[in-house]
Amino acid sequence: MKAAVFYGKGDIRVETNFPTPSVKENEVLIRVKACGVCGTDIHIFSGAQGATDCNPPVILGHEFSGVIEKTGSSVTRVKVGQHVTVNPNISCEACDQCRRGNPHFCDHMAATGVNYNGGFAEYCVVLEKQVFILPDSVPFEEAAMCEPVACCLHGIDLSQIQCGDTVLIVGGGTIGMIMLQLAQMSGATRIAMLETNEKRFALAKKLGADIVLNPLKENVSEALRAAGCEDIRVAIECVGRPETVEYAIEYAGKAATVMIFGLTNPDCAIPFKPFEAFKKELTVKTSYVNPNTQGRAAQIITSGRLNLVDLISDRISLDHIQDAFVPAQHNGKTIVIP
Repeated sequence: MKAAVFYGKGDIRVETNFPTPSVKENEVLIRVKACGVCGTDIHIFSGAQGATDCNPPVILGHEFSGVIEKTGSSVTRVKVGQHVTVNPNISCEACDQCRRGNPHFCDHMAATGVNYNGGFAEYCVVLEKQVFILPDSVPFEEAAMCEPVACCLHGIDLSQIQCGDTVLIVGGGTIGMIMLQLAQMSGATRIAMLETNEKRFALAKKLGADIVLNPLKENVSEALRAAGCEDIRVAIECVGRPETVEYAIEYAGKAATVMIFGLTNPDCAIPFKPFEAFKKELTVKTSYVNPNTQGRAAQIITSGRLNLVDLISDRISLDHIQDAFVPAQHNGKTIVIP
């Protein structure tokens, strides 16, 4: 089969004769139809750590969908021909954290597309328990985005948005645009977004933002006040840079929750003034992967209530996957088509 194999920092190669994986009794073989390029893939390609340690050579790609091609002898829940998406994370289900209901903190966490060969290939093998069935009517490209939607859902759950809240989204990339829509579903009545790329303003407003501001050009506090958005109850940071985390803390209102969601470089350090948080009695939270939210994400995508197609900026073939890792390409969601 054809596969894009990651060999180490900056080195990903398309191979045409990579062995098609065989199926064990509790596994299924998926013919991959679409695979998203995640920020984690970019981090790993650049030499940084993902959610778990990556030991190349390995096929990356953990946001994917496809059609079941073959099933193992003990597989009973799914069948050949079904359209599916995959939860890439695999927990042991036996350690203390798993037994406490925290599978994302599993002592032996592993992931398809990080530790095991993933979706940047024509075929991928996963455990039956990782598979979520979707109706044939759901486009494969949208189905491939189930994992990032599931991660966002976990962040939204932890943010505890209440009906009537004003929410600030910092960053209008793919994650920020998903968070914007989920905040609406959660009951937010006013949503502001901070974004420096003004080409994204129109889409943010189309998806429900009441006001979009460029913090490098505008007085954010005055603009939020003029728009009736000054009482920020929840601020969700979706970029993963020191300055964007500072924005979330600075513009959060009194007794607000600040959700630091964006994936930072492992060595990133954020300047923090405890006195500023003290004066506002802020609650600062973080969110890690997608525990127990993949099924809900699949249901939301199936409902059609999320606009995901407008978030896809590029569609590239597996043959040209190197293009997806060029920094200038990171302007939206890239989908790889095997």
